[in-house]
Formats: sequence, structure tokens, C-alpha cells
Amino acid sequence: MPVNKDKYKEIIAALDGKATLIAVSKTKPVEDIRELYDLGQRDFGENYVQELVDKQAVLPPDIRWHFIGHLQSNKVKYIAPFVHLIHGVDSLKLLKEIDKQAGKLNKTIDVLLQVHIAQEETKFGIDETELHAARDAAGALHNVKIKGLMGMASFSSDVEKVRNEFRRLHSLFDKYQPTGSGDGWHTLSMGMSGDYTIAMEEGSSMVRIGSLLFGERQYH
Repeated sequence: MPVNKDKYKEIIAALDGKATLIAVSKTKPVEDIRELYDLGQRDFGENYVQELVDKQAVLPPDIRWHFIGHLQSNKVKYIAPFVHLIHGVDSLKLLKEIDKQAGKLNKTIDVLLQVHIAQEETKFGIDETELHAARDAAGALHNVKIKGLMGMASFSSDVEKVRNEFRRLHSLFDKYQPTGSGDGWHTLSMGMSGDYTIAMEEGSSMVRIGSLLFGERQYH
């Protein structure tokens, strides 16, 4: 399926500069990514480390790559040299490993803490207690910077359920917002193809959209 250019323009218009669009390109060929790139899209999200490494090597260097999947600590080193933002930091162990690998490169890597807000056990994420601990621990780390929170709502047709989950994430974003100068959180990443309009209404500043742009995933 070719890239849905009309839907892309529609989404950009709906976001109206209030949120950043991450085009989720996992399992999609580089030709599709180039097509969206030529329309002006620069932020792309990938779920698998090897796929991301392979695509980064052959695509334009000004693409901002977002890692949005479940990241294993032993694979951080492969994306550390170029990743723009890691969305799914769901443990203190992973946060420390990102700091370690960034330190080896003498750089800082931006991350989002992934909070478990859905009522589905299959979703990854930390709870509020772990969120508090991770935010405080980050103060002692020099090569990783928490930029905000990420969360995935339940896969549900119950709009109010989804809305309440996004609302809870926004309240946690406000509650744990650092107070030090320059340390503020700027990114609330919530909303995907099926629920991004609700997420926008609840204050999302970054949405992750794949199937509306590229069609359904293709697994081989």
C-alpha cells in the first residue's frame, strides 16, 4: 500500500503545530519513509533495534529517529550514536544503561519515561512509585535527560475509558514536573492511530501514528 498522502496532510492540519507527529515506520520499506520524508516529515519511530540501525544507515541524516518499542538494556549501544529520543524507558536499570552508553560517546541522550496507564497487562511501563524514583535518580545521571512521559491507553472502543487514562498520564506529568531551571519536561507522548484525537484533547504534545499513514503492518 502506498503512503496515504492525503491522510498525512489531514493529520498535520489537525495537529496544528500543537503536537509533533512521529510517523511509525516499523516493518515498512525505506521507500515509504522516503515518500513521507519528501513531503516534509522528519520524525520517524521504530520498534526494533536492528531494523532501526539498518534504516538509519541508508536514509537522510537529518531524520530524527525515535525508538518507541520495548528496549533491552544490552541493545542500547547500537542506537546510542544517533537516536533522537527514546520513548519507552520503563526501568531504572534501562535509564542507567542509556546514561552509561551516552557517556561513552560524550553526549546526552533524551528519553521519556513510559508509564503504565492501560488496564491491559501486555503494555509495558512503570507505576507511580517507580516514576518518582526514576525522576529523582535522574538527577545523579549526567548523560541522560528525561524530557517527559509516554503512555499507551487501553485498546478499547470505550472513549471515556481511553480519555481517563490519558487524563491520568497528564496529571502525573504535571505532578512530577521537575522544578529546577532548565530541567522541565516538555513532552507528553500519547496517542496513536486509533486514539490520537482524544490524546490531543487531553494535552498530548507528541503522537505516534503508523497505520493511518502506511497501512497495516507487514510482518515477514
